[in-house]
Amino acid sequence: MLDHARRGTTLPIDVVAGLTLLAIAPFLVVMTTSFVRIVVVLSLVRSAIGAPSLPPNAAITGLALVLTFVVMTPTAERIAHDAVEPYAQGHLTQSQLVTRAFVPLRAFMLRQAHAGDVALFERLARTGHRALDREPPAVVLPAFVVGELRSAFAIGFALYLPFVAIDLAVASILMGLGMFMLSPPIVSLPCKLLLFVMVDGWALVCGGLVASFR
Repeated sequence: MLDHARRGTTLPIDVVAGLTLLAIAPFLVVMTTSFVRIVVVLSLVRSAIGAPSLPPNAAITGLALVLTFVVMTPTAERIAHDAVEPYAQGHLTQSQLVTRAFVPLRAFMLRQAHAGDVALFERLARTGHRALDREPPAVVLPAFVVGELRSAFAIGFALYLPFVAIDLAVASILMGLGMFMLSPPIVSLPCKLLLFVMVDGWALVCGGLVASFR
C-alpha cells in the first residue's frame, strides 16, 4: 500500500518532469551533442559549393540529426543503462537520475573540449579549478560549444580551399580568354558540382565528421 501511494504521489511529478524535458529537448540537442559541429560544417560545405539554397535547410538539418544520432548512440546507451533504467525500476530519485545522466554526457563533452576553454570558463564562472569529472554544467557546456564551433570552422576552412582554387582558376581562364562579361560563378558552379560528385563528397564529409569525434 505504501509503495502504491508513493508511486501515485510521484506520478504527477514524473509527468511534469517529462513535459519539461520535452520543452528543453531542442536546447539539449544543440548544446550537449555533436549537432553543432555537424550542422555548421554541412552549412559551410553548401556555401563553399556556391549553392546557398541547395540542399535546403530541412535536408541539412535532417542529415545533421541523423549523424548526431550515430555519434551519440554510445553515450545515449550508457545514459539509459546507468540512469534511465534504474530510475524506471524505482531505484533512483529524480535528482539522482539527473546526476547520473549527466556523467556520461559530461565525459563526452570534455573529450571534445579544449583545456584552454575549460580554464577560461572556470575563471568566468568563478568555480575554481576542479577535477574534470567534477566540472559543473556552467563550465562544461560553454567550453564544449566554443570548442565545437572552433573545430567546425577549422574543418570548414579545409573544405573551402579546393572550391576557392576552382573559383580562382575559372576566373583566371575567363580573364585570359577576354570573357569579362561572363560571370565566373556561372562556369565554376558546374565544375565544383562535378568535382564534388566525382570524389563522392557528401560521403567523405559525413564519414570525416563522424570520425572527428573522440
